[in-house]
Amino acid sequence: MKVAVCDYGAGNVRSVIVALNRLGADASSTQDPVELTDADLAVLPGVGSARAAMSGMKAHGLDEALRSRVAAGGPTLGICLGLQLALEETEEDGGVVGLGLLPGRATRVSVGRVPRIGWARVEPEGAVYYFAHSYAAQTSAAVATSEGIVAEARAGSFVGVQFHPEKSGSAGAQWLGRCL
Repeated sequence: MKVAVCDYGAGNVRSVIVALNRLGADASSTQDPVELTDADLAVLPGVGSARAAMSGMKAHGLDEALRSRVAAGGPTLGICLGLQLALEETEEDGGVVGLGLLPGRATRVSVGRVPRIGWARVEPEGAVYYFAHSYAAQTSAAVATSEGIVAEARAGSFVGVQFHPEKSGSAGAQWLGRCL
């Protein structure tokens, strides 16, 4: 399976590629909208700031390629910041317009520890995954939560997770394997 990982100039691109290739995928990074559109699976990884990430995507046309891909039913995965960027907007960096792949917005985590870093259970699945974030999705597309925070959201061909499956050991590998 050919997997295109969006390289917008920041993020956890390398660790995502390594995790996917370990599972047998043919994963590589790209800044080419055509490669992104033509892949069997597109991944929008996430570590960094929303404004810088959206600027990097716009500079290469990856934002429009992702919108077109999802509209056409192309399987697309967003990880951590990738989930937040898929929303209509985020309040991070003073407010940033997102990709609009999912309804809702990302807001600063207001309860518990901030940043929220560490291992936490995801319900209803019950598996434990690694989280590292200060913002969280507020969306009607949520399908799983962790400590009251959206952990997974789905709409059409897009699925986004707040946790880092590539850093979540065997549970994360199993989760990623289901995407391939």
